[in-house]
Amino acid sequence: MAANSRGRAPGSPRARILVVGGGYVGLYTALRLQKRLKPELRQGSLEIVVITPDPYMTYQPFLPEAAAGSISPRHVVVPLRRVLADCKVVIGEAQSIDHAKRTATVTTLATEEEGTGAVEITYDELVLAPGSISRTLPVPGLADHGIGFKTVEEAIGLRNHVIEQMDIASSTRDPAVRDAALTFVFVGGGYAGVEALGELEDMARYASRYYHNVKPDDMKWILVEASDRILPEVGEEMGRYTVRELRRRNIDVRLETRLDSCQDRVAVLDDGSRFPTRTVVWTAGVKPHPVLAATDLPRDERGRLKCTAKLALDDTTHAWAAGDAAAVPDITAGEPGRECAPNAQHAVRQAKVLADNVVAALRGQPLTDYAHSYAGSVASLGLHKGVAHVYGRKLKGYPAWFMHRVYHLSRVPTFNRKARVLAEWTLAGLFKREVVSLGSLEHPRAEFELAAGGERPKESS
Repeated sequence: MAANSRGRAPGSPRARILVVGGGYVGLYTALRLQKRLKPELRQGSLEIVVITPDPYMTYQPFLPEAAAGSISPRHVVVPLRRVLADCKVVIGEAQSIDHAKRTATVTTLATEEEGTGAVEITYDELVLAPGSISRTLPVPGLADHGIGFKTVEEAIGLRNHVIEQMDIASSTRDPAVRDAALTFVFVGGGYAGVEALGELEDMARYASRYYHNVKPDDMKWILVEASDRILPEVGEEMGRYTVRELRRRNIDVRLETRLDSCQDRVAVLDDGSRFPTRTVVWTAGVKPHPVLAATDLPRDERGRLKCTAKLALDDTTHAWAAGDAAAVPDITAGEPGRECAPNAQHAVRQAKVLADNVVAALRGQPLTDYAHSYAGSVASLGLHKGVAHVYGRKLKGYPAWFMHRVYHLSRVPTFNRKARVLAEWTLAGLFKREVVSLGSLEHPRAEFELAAGGERPKESS
């Protein structure tokens, strides 16, 4: 094995590939590595260790449908231990990385329980794919009242929250409380914000038929976007169509507008508008994971890892990266300095090339460049509604929505998940949509604590 070519003596400890992150890049890279390196793994001369904060990978394009109840939450995630049977999966977080010493400082559930702080894990090859986190701004009240939309927990929590606000509006006699409960503000006009708003508005519109005193026109849905367009990935024409479609559904789309404050449950926009609301959903972009700043690896001005077209880190050996955390040059663009967009389409394909290059490096073989021309984008705006711009073709309405489902069904990992999602979609076409809030799941001990003499936890959102 090529690890011996680096001076590893026969009989010495086995080589270790450390994969930091269990998202798109982490999962797909580890999956391909365990396939390509199966002989070495079986011989015991190599091990693949995956460090991830969650024991599953979240297929984020399905989060809006999970929030709307079209897909069960458990089918939006892929269990890592099941699909990475030949890898060692460690549930924890990398706090820092010293690549000069080939060590990563990691906290796990065990170290927190034992109070030992953190442990050091050594490695021979590093694949750094921690992904990104929500990019927030110092907006007064955002930390107290804002809701994110990046994890399956946030998606399901938001679904429960929206239905609970409809319950509040239905039962209150206070017009101010009712108005605030039925006002939903989404900040950010990218994929996450537009798809979440479109799916949840569609769900709430459907759910209102079961309330005797809540009508679709009673609800205010507001989309706030700082730039002059939404969904830039689908092109300017489709972006304008999306604005028209949302406004046709009485959704208030505010372009070139910012959220100034959401203190005291009042959303204040920079155009002077004020909306009493109990729901502010923040989807205004992402930023690199904080662990990147705690490494000795090269980063660009935006904090992402500087990569070559071979997905190796610039001027660094035995270190690789891809996805949201990496600045990867787009060699198909035909212009210097152009980088690949940080989206799932590139991440899945980069993971394959990255894994193949790691294998090639271990075996002393030549590396290959990552090259993929952007195919286009699809977005869902609710049931049977969508926009798409794929290979130069522009679609809208039902055809775009259908393409959105077909594309993402083909991309979700494992046949198991594909079959389950397809079965749920089929059943959803035969039966009515579920509009039940299970908000009590967020406080599973509430009833017992109340019975034991405590107080029921108050709603934080």
